[in-house]
Amino acid sequence: MYTIDLQSRTPIYEQLYKKVVELILKDELKAGDKLPSVRELAKSLGVNPNTVSKAFQLLERDKVIYSLAGRGSFVSEINADSVKEKALADFDNAAAEALKAGLTRRELIERLDGGVKAGENHEQTS
Repeated sequence: MYTIDLQSRTPIYEQLYKKVVELILKDELKAGDKLPSVRELAKSLGVNPNTVSKAFQLLERDKVIYSLAGRGSFVSEINADSVKEKALADFDNAAAEALKAGLTRRELIERLDGGVKAGENHEQTS
């Protein structure tokens, strides 16, 4: 359920943050669900507990999760639209940086289309 890529350039705490948000958006985690403890998750992933703690702190700061002393961390009731807006803002920033680095609009579109073709399309079918 929780996976990280140790070879990725993305920091582990960021990967964990994004994974929890992804699981919430996919309804695999629901409001009120208990998350594994920092120690449990760190041990299962083979990472430092401080790394997991940092991810949980950021999730709590952004009101994605909340903690109860002595009981653990739980998924908050969140607005999926605000999470999607943040994801789109992150995408816009990444696309702008790629364009500044010399990639063309066409290359970005091809990359995006390639991801969709590879099964990365997360749009709901209704």
